[in-house]
Parts: sequence; C-alpha cells; structure tokens
Amino acid sequence: MATKKLKPVASRPQIPGYGVKENKKGLLPWKWAEDRLRKSKQYWIATTRPEGAPHVMVIWGLWMADGFYFSTGKNSRKGRNLAANPRCVICGEDAAQAVVVEGTVEVISDAKALKPIFAAYKRKYKFDVSGMGEPFYRVRPHTAFGLYEKKFVETATRWKFR
Repeated sequence: MATKKLKPVASRPQIPGYGVKENKKGLLPWKWAEDRLRKSKQYWIATTRPEGAPHVMVIWGLWMADGFYFSTGKNSRKGRNLAANPRCVICGEDAAQAVVVEGTVEVISDAKALKPIFAAYKRKYKFDVSGMGEPFYRVRPHTAFGLYEKKFVETATRWKFR
C-alpha cells in the first residue's frame, strides 16, 4: 500500500454571491482538514445511481496519509453505484467545520496492504472488519473544500490534488 502523504495546493473556491475573499490570506491549512477527517467517527458518502440519481449514506471510515478508506458490501446500493461509477464525495460529521472530499475509489485487495487498515479500523471503532469478506475501498481525492462556518468568507478553501 502506498502511503505517500498528500500535498494539495490551496486556493479559493468559486462561490459567487457569498462574499468569499479573493486573496489568499486566511486560507485554511491542509492539516486543518486532515485533523477533522481523522477525528470524525461518522462520514457521509455520496454516490450516483446508474440512472443518475444521487445516493447519500452514513459510513464509518479512516482518513490516512494517502486517502480515505472504508468498506461496504459489494451488493449494497453504495457498492453497486461505485462499481458502475467510481466517483464519490466524502464528508465528515461536522457541518460547522466542514471538509468535503471529491474523489475516485479503488478496491484494495492486497492482504498486506489491508492489514494496517484493519488494525486502524479496530482501534478506532472497536470492531474487527478483517473477516467480513467485503471490499475495502480507498478514495483518492481530486478536490477538497474546507468551510469554517464562523469565518466562512475569510477561510473558505479549495485544495487540488496532483
């Protein structure tokens, strides 16, 4: 498993009509987003049904150095949606200090790569997922947004991943 630490580039999101500052002063550091992604226990995942309708569901998961990891049944609505279209959106549980990650999933099937993920999952949730036999996914981020409600116009941040 590649654990290359992500180093996204910060800029302002395009949010016309909301008064978001145009300069770079006040941009949130990526560490701010990572801290919230790591601390979140519940996450939201948005996927797209084959006919184009959106689907949103609560999941458990792990933010690690190189992306977001989670499991879902291959025959679940999420699993079927991701098999047809691997693009998704992950959000943490705190909307007042929101982190929104847009990315693409890939199935992690290498037993050696899964071992540290299973261990981290067990530490976080006190639940052993190693014997479930369902796919584990990594979301590789493309774009993320940090939206800090109390200082929204000064801090709204978009990160692009290379």
